[in-house]
Amino acid sequence: MSAPPPQDTIMASASIPNVVQAAPVPPAEPEYVSETLYIQNLNEKIKIDVIKASLRGLFKTYGEVLDVVAHGNLRMRGQAFVSFADAEIAKKAMKEVRGFPLYSKPMQISFARTRSDAVVKKLDNEHFDEHKARRDEHKKKTRYTNPLKQKFKAKRLASEMDGATSAPATKRPNVQMPDEYLPPNKILFLQGLPETVTKDQLVGLFNQYPNLHEVRLIPTKKDIAFVEYVDEASSTVAKEALHNYKLDGENKIKVFSIVLFS
Repeated sequence: MSAPPPQDTIMASASIPNVVQAAPVPPAEPEYVSETLYIQNLNEKIKIDVIKASLRGLFKTYGEVLDVVAHGNLRMRGQAFVSFADAEIAKKAMKEVRGFPLYSKPMQISFARTRSDAVVKKLDNEHFDEHKARRDEHKKKTRYTNPLKQKFKAKRLASEMDGATSAPATKRPNVQMPDEYLPPNKILFLQGLPETVTKDQLVGLFNQYPNLHEVRLIPTKKDIAFVEYVDEASSTVAKEALHNYKLDGENKIKVFSIVLFS
């Protein structure tokens, strides 16, 4: 029968805690940054050319805007892509503009997962043909697998089976009307503002006319703004009075009605 271990050995063993090895922390994935921003939650009632012009005017303060892409079809409605010449510029723009309420809807902004045609043409033109070929091939492969397209196709086939298919409506030509003939809207878009303009100045200016609801400036972009009235009649009065008004005594500000889809 063996002798018991010394008392000091027992005490030492009892005092050693059980050490659990922590699982290794996986390295953080590098942040994905792109030259192109993907914008969602845009106001679908605003005409596409107005949305594109507003986005270009908003983002050009950060750097060269290569392209703004937006479509009015079912799949792309309420979305747009804004491409810059530099990914760091896009990152800064996204950080400062994300959540800004463009036409009363806060923009959701993320990085696009692929380079746009405009970016490749600007930064990697020698491989543009290869890029374009890959894009076209991808479009062909997903033409019949896209969920939205499948849903639309199924709806169309169901209508045909029910005999409900009607002749396609004749597409009206897109006529650019002078601003004075555009339909009124309670939201006004301002351009050509002095860089030193403040919200209080604009409130004081437009509050001369009744039913002012809100004045919204663009973060870091002081030469454009949005002014909203309670109704269209009030905004029309303000627009007619202040279009080409010299706010700083020199430069005329431009006041436009926002054009909505009918």
